[in-house]
Amino acid sequence: MQSLNMGNINLSEPNNPCIRRCCLDDNDTCIGCFRTLEEILGWRSLSTAQKERIITECRVRKIQRKKGSYG
Repeated sequence: MQSLNMGNINLSEPNNPCIRRCCLDDNDTCIGCFRTLEEILGWRSLSTAQKERIITECRVRKIQRKKGSYG
């Protein structure tokens, strides 16, 4: 999480989950960070809450992939 301290306000921005292992599967989901192509392309314009939701979904996708139940 990146933090930006602006006086008394501390704004935290989720880190980009990219691990530089970019390769899309048949569902257009990256096998490195588990974001969809749409999520990757829109990352910079998403709100903090949206980014946090996507990061949570990526963790679930990663677990599902390991279990063989995703994709």
